Amino acid sequence: MLKFALVGCGRIAKRHAEILGGNIVDNASLVAVCDIDPEKAKAYGEKYNIPYFSDMHEMMKSTEIDVISVLTESGYHAKHVIELAEYAKHIVVEKPMALTLEDADAMIAACEKAGVKLFVVKQNRFNVPVVKLREAREQGRFGKLVLGTVRVRWCRPQAYYNQDSWRGTWALDGGVLTNQASHHVDLLEWMMGDVESVYAMANTALVDIEAEDTAVVTLRFKNGALGVIEATTATRPKDLEGSLSIIGEGGSVEVGGFAVNEMKVWNFLESTSDDLQVMERYSVNPPNVYGFGHQAYYEHVVDVIENNKAQLVDGQVGRKSLELIVAIYESIETGKEVFLNNASGKCRLGV
Repeated sequence: MLKFALVGCGRIAKRHAEILGGNIVDNASLVAVCDIDPEKAKAYGEKYNIPYFSDMHEMMKSTEIDVISVLTESGYHAKHVIELAEYAKHIVVEKPMALTLEDADAMIAACEKAGVKLFVVKQNRFNVPVVKLREAREQGRFGKLVLGTVRVRWCRPQAYYNQDSWRGTWALDGGVLTNQASHHVDLLEWMMGDVESVYAMANTALVDIEAEDTAVVTLRFKNGALGVIEATTATRPKDLEGSLSIIGEGGSVEVGGFAVNEMKVWNFLESTSDDLQVMERYSVNPPNVYGFGHQAYYEHVVDVIENNKAQLVDGQVGRKSLELIVAIYESIETGKEVFLNNASGKCRLGV
């Protein structure tokens, strides 16, 4: 039984605690929680009947732990991961893994030095329709790729940002691209391949925050295909969609729903017998934007640690999507097309 601990008891911690504390994943249990706000830690500790702390070092020294899930503010991920790596325990870190490439590199180096695995949370890669789409991509069913598109049309009113002072700040959070749409950016690059260049524009349309709540990005992939990212938290009055579309010479697939979790289109020029069942089997929309992927994600973490399986999203993979997001911000700030092989790796994010 792998013993997990949570560092950070904010909004996303609820989902992690439900999975680990609810004994939903075989061979995984929640044994401790920590937050600098003692009341937040206490609430989780009492709910799951486990020790709770306001100091993560005290937690690590007094509790037997195998894996630490770092769920703190994005801008603090690097600091916390690097300090926790000293305890030689495997680490799970929420997206984005960091806000600067320098921090991401330091996190990877710290975990390598300590001989521990670093897992970056990209739970949407484990959504059943996304897994099916990836299977078709690996089978070559799309042939020449033409266009990849992601649309994140979610609702985050001012009240959401007012919950915590760090939300929407450049130093600790970033905007819709870094926070809500980071999963979708990762999926687009995973399906379409390496990016050659980006050109982007952004607005802060409906809320009072430092970073953007709305952005559009055009991409050119190294294989010649084009891409579009449409991301906003200014959808009103409620969430509309989180979707991914892939178009190639051999067919078209769209995975939609709130959380890239509902098969909307599955059309190929050359059909297989399995195609007839795809729409029925993979058209399940989750109850909220978190989707169903966290359970499968933690099952993967356990499998990697216990059976030495290959990691799907390690530190290097997490860094790759961050590199793309940083280049997008550079394009927004300069008003120019940015080529990734010549990008500065610098922007306001994380500053």
